[in-house]
Amino acid sequence: MLDLARSVFFNALFYANLTVYLILALPTLLLPRRAIIDMAKSWARTNLWLLRIIGGIEVEWRGLDRIPAGPLIVAAKHQSAWEAFALIPRFADPTFIVKRELMWVPLFGWYMWKAGMIPVDRGARAQALTAMTARARAELARGRQIIIFPEGTRRAPGAAPAYKYGVVHLYAETGAACLPIALNSGLVWPRRSFCRHAGTVMVEILHPMPPGLGKQDFFDRLERCIETATARLVEEGQRSRVHKLA
Repeated sequence: MLDLARSVFFNALFYANLTVYLILALPTLLLPRRAIIDMAKSWARTNLWLLRIIGGIEVEWRGLDRIPAGPLIVAAKHQSAWEAFALIPRFADPTFIVKRELMWVPLFGWYMWKAGMIPVDRGARAQALTAMTARARAELARGRQIIIFPEGTRRAPGAAPAYKYGVVHLYAETGAACLPIALNSGLVWPRRSFCRHAGTVMVEILHPMPPGLGKQDFFDRLERCIETATARLVEEGQRSRVHKLA
């Protein structure tokens, strides 16, 4: 019952906070791109504060010193909506690989365009990869960090991995280093669920993968390192929850 009450209160404040930021951000449409990035970072920090104060959800960041400066591909595990905002403040000038349809959403989509997000038309396949790569090269040339979820959608903790080829193409064609990220956010913010569960989201920044690896070698290493670390974090989170309930 406590989780349900917290979830109702948090969700109400989460969407109220989003509405306020959507309004406050309107002037950024006329300002340099940096203004909307700073606004997004502020929004993300407010969400994390609400999660901690209302939802009883803390965050433990591991390996932050492994984040290199400059242009980078960031390949993160995707278990919930949490990482779609929580990762933003951790990078100097982040952008996301996103579904093209999101760019059509009134206000929210306008801000994504302004922020230089990279849209992907999933139905176009080869053409989509070509367009994505061209945009990615342009954003990397500006020194940005491109955040991509290699599985393309949220996967529940413990679900079999389903990595897509897009991240391999992006890595091979841009020549950028790749930073893998493991996490266990799905334990406290389950996908397709109204409820949020008190606990700690554990995020582990793994060692950067240098450019120049062969495609299959890169794919295998990326999946192995993210999945191994994620499984460990999920197990650790589950043990911690059992300990608290005991």
